[in-house]
Amino acid sequence: MKKLVFASMLFMSVFFAHAQVSINVNIGTPPNWGPQGYDDSRYYYLPDIDVYYDVNQSVFIYDNSGKWVREKRLPSRYRGYDLYSGYKVVLTDYRGDSPYYYHTKHRAEYPKGYHGKPQKNRGEKPKGNNGNHYGNDKDNKGKNKGNNNSKQQSDKNHDHGNGKHH
Repeated sequence: MKKLVFASMLFMSVFFAHAQVSINVNIGTPPNWGPQGYDDSRYYYLPDIDVYYDVNQSVFIYDNSGKWVREKRLPSRYRGYDLYSGYKVVLTDYRGDSPYYYHTKHRAEYPKGYHGKPQKNRGEKPKGNNGNHYGNDKDNKGKNKGNNNSKQQSDKNHDHGNGKHH
């Protein structure tokens, strides 16, 4: 009888050990053009083009005739916009799925041409694209890790956190 109890306990412990579930939440990896030091932030606001970027979903969020659209690529009207040199406002004080809920506030506080603290990009601008960039550059990850001294990088930064505005 003891052997049967021992065997069943052993079986159950092995069964439950294999039955453990590992949940791995994949929050998006910031793009190389994203600002350095904000890997846990979900949203950037790009004041020059009045567009948000959702790091978790790797999509741009913009107003299209009164409707907020999520797309992997910027709309064609921003064809010449350089994400590497454009300023990114990091929204560290917003948790949710609709950063545009505060769009009026963001436009007022961060108008076109806004620049805050110095900012370095996570990676270098890919060679040969003249700064024109439609979407994210996750395919270039790892090529420039640790090398953030590009002359083309913006020297601006802003932390939009805890209600403190710089």
